Amino acid sequence: VQLQASGGGLVQAGGFLRLSCAVSGGAFSNYAMGWFRQTPGNEREFVAVSRRNSGSVYYTDSVKGRFTMSRDKNIMFLQMNSLKPEDTAVYYCVAGRAIMSTMSEPQAYNWWGQGTLVTVSS
Repeated sequence: VQLQASGGGLVQAGGFLRLSCAVSGGAFSNYAMGWFRQTPGNEREFVAVSRRNSGSVYYTDSVKGRFTMSRDKNIMFLQMNSLKPEDTAVYYCVAGRAIMSTMSEPQAYNWWGQGTLVTVSS
């Protein structure tokens, strides 16, 4: 599976961005797919994931109601609204065979995109 993320940038607090991730070499139904983020000196943090087979989407509490994950054919999106300075991070799209109990764990994902930087100014 190959993942190519894009769409990061600089935005003011309260603004929005949409990240995209082009997926090749794997069907969505076969993998859990989603987004993690990372800030300097910190571990990679789960943001959102779509379960394999069902496609049900789960979000970390801090982004619920603001971020929406979706997909269209072989592209995965993360619509980020009402952005906050604490959302500043490098965002990675991921794919793997994560199950319900491991969805939020970075090690459950075998494939990672190259990362795209999101900077939210106050």
